[in-house]
Amino acid sequence: MNILTFGPNGSGKGTQGAIIKQKYNIAHIESGAIFRKNIGEGTELGLKAKEFIDKGDLVPDDITIPMILNRLKEDDCENGWLLDGFPRNKVQAETLAKALKDEGMDLDYVLEIVLDRDIAKLRIMGRRLCVNDNNHPNHIAFDAIKPVEKEGKLVCRVCGGDLLTRPDDQDEEAINKRHNIYYDDTTGTMAAVAVFKSLEGPKVISVDGTSSIGEVSEAIMKELP
Repeated sequence: MNILTFGPNGSGKGTQGAIIKQKYNIAHIESGAIFRKNIGEGTELGLKAKEFIDKGDLVPDDITIPMILNRLKEDDCENGWLLDGFPRNKVQAETLAKALKDEGMDLDYVLEIVLDRDIAKLRIMGRRLCVNDNNHPNHIAFDAIKPVEKEGKLVCRVCGGDLLTRPDDQDEEAINKRHNIYYDDTTGTMAAVAVFKSLEGPKVISVDGTSSIGEVSEAIMKELP
């Protein structure tokens, strides 16, 4: 079972990806991790990507997409995969769709977590990251997933680990920049979603991201086999 997942920063798609991974025993693949792995291992594609990253430039799609395809062919993807964080724009979506077809890789589901931009921003600014597992949900504004207090400080509600605040989570300009890309339905990520929704074959699952983690997960599971 192969799944492509979309959702703005703050929608909880990472958390839902972890839940799907555990239930269906498929690989949860984040595009950022692919870059780090290739660069860290000094692969040919990784070295090429590093040249662009070191200059502050975007890595071209003719480097990024082969990296992704190589990752999707690894042994842990035998049962399927869930790709998170790519594509981010319409051109990338069109290129990835063609590459998957050329490689004979079926895309079974397109998962979209729908969330209002203002709510997504609030969620980002209030979230706290567990040092043990970033997918442990902690948020200072939502009672259901509030961190717990221990010895005068807030710790992870799941494992009791220390919590961190990403600097860019408190940077409204950075948040707006990320969301400007995602919510752009002409050339950005929303346009990429539309590309995959238009394809014959994959089933589209759109869920309301304003619900609780459990409710969102339940809505997704109802659509998966």
